[in-house]
Amino acid sequence: MTLDDTDRQLIALLRRDARLPLATLAAKLGVSRGTVSNRLRKLEDAQVIVGYSVQLQPAAQPQRIRAWMALLVEGNQTRAVIASLLDEPGVVALHDTNGRWDLLTELQADDMAALSKLLERVRLTAGIRNTETSILLSSDR
Repeated sequence: MTLDDTDRQLIALLRRDARLPLATLAAKLGVSRGTVSNRLRKLEDAQVIVGYSVQLQPAAQPQRIRAWMALLVEGNQTRAVIASLLDEPGVVALHDTNGRWDLLTELQADDMAALSKLLERVRLTAGIRNTETSILLSSDR
């Protein structure tokens, strides 16, 4: 699917606030509610938009342990590794990077024991050669 300026503006508005009503989106874009509704459906059908989520401030989840894990992938197995990690509930986000590491994963766990098990499962994923993990101590947002 090729995105035009209206699609990109719509996506930008939704990134800032995915709960904006259709009427508000239409007014900001200068189009009808029907146009916004149709474009959203097309973006969802084409899997440009794959979901909507709630983002919480880290302070709202003080019991959660968050970590970043950098991954070095063997050969050209990046797609297979990503597919495996997307099924892992403790993996919050995956980022394809350049430089020393191939992927950067954001992890969350309820406690240190759960984080340890999560790290072990990720490390045992076929195609991962090496990892480095850092636990987030605090975040400013």
